[in-house]
Amino acid sequence: MELYLFELALTLYLASAVVSVMELFKGTRTTSRIMIVLALLGFAFHTANIIMRYVNSGHIPISNLHEASSFFSWCIIMLFFILEYRYKIGLLGSFVMPVVFVMMLTSSILPRKIEPLSPVLQSYWFGVHTVLAFTGDAAFALAFGVGIMYLVQEHYVKSKRLGGLFQRLPNLQILDEINYRLITIGWPLLTLAIITGVIWAESAWGRYWRWDPKEVWSLITWFIYAAVLHVRLIAGWRGRRAAILSIVGFCIVLFTFFGVNLIMKSIHSFV
Repeated sequence: MELYLFELALTLYLASAVVSVMELFKGTRTTSRIMIVLALLGFAFHTANIIMRYVNSGHIPISNLHEASSFFSWCIIMLFFILEYRYKIGLLGSFVMPVVFVMMLTSSILPRKIEPLSPVLQSYWFGVHTVLAFTGDAAFALAFGVGIMYLVQEHYVKSKRLGGLFQRLPNLQILDEINYRLITIGWPLLTLAIITGVIWAESAWGRYWRWDPKEVWSLITWFIYAAVLHVRLIAGWRGRRAAILSIVGFCIVLFTFFGVNLIMKSIHSFV
C-alpha cells in the first residue's frame, strides 16, 4: 500500500508539472486550477505515504536518501501551498512543480528498503535537526523559484514586452518582497538546524564539530544566505542581485543534499 501511495503521488506530481509547463506558454485560470488540484491530490497521497512509512518504521522517515528526497519534496509542496494561500501566485507552481517532480523521480529510483536506525540516529535530535533543515531548505527552494520568476519578469520589463506572461507574473516589487521573506524564514531554520546538529554531534561523538563534508557545505550554505540578508540590509542589494544570489544559494543546497551524499565520504551520508 505504501508503494502505491508513493507512485500515485509521483504520477500526480508529474501531471501537475506538465500542466505547469503548459501554463507558462498558454496559461488560463483553468490550467492554473488544474495544476493546483493535481498538486494537492499528489500532496494528499504523499502525506499518506509518509505517515504509513512512519508507522511501518517506527521513526520519522528521513533515514536514507530515498526517504530524505521524498520528505524534502513534501516540505517544498507544503510551503508552496502556504505561499499560494497568502499571495495567490499559482504561476509559481510552473517554477516549483518540475523541481518537485525531479526530486520525487530521483527518490523513486533510490533503494526504498526500511532499515533499522543506527545507534547514532536513535536520538531525539534526529527528528528535530532534520525537520528544521528540510523545512529551511524548502524555503530556499521556493526562493529559487521566485528568483527565476523575478529574472523572467525583469526581462519582459526591460524589453518592453508587456503582454502574455508579463501580465500573469506579479510585479517586481512583490517578487522581491516574497524572495526576501522566504530567505528570512529559511535562514533562521537552517541556523537552528546547525545548532541542534552541533548539540547532537557532541552527545553522539563527543565533539561539537568534525569538519565533515556535510557540515562544511551546510556552513557554506548558511554563509551564502547570511550574505544575502547582509547585503540586502546593509548595502541595499535588492531585485536582480538578490534573485541571482537566491538561485546560486539553492544550487549549493542541492549539492549539499545530493552531491555530498553521493560523491563524498561523510558520516552524514544516507547511503
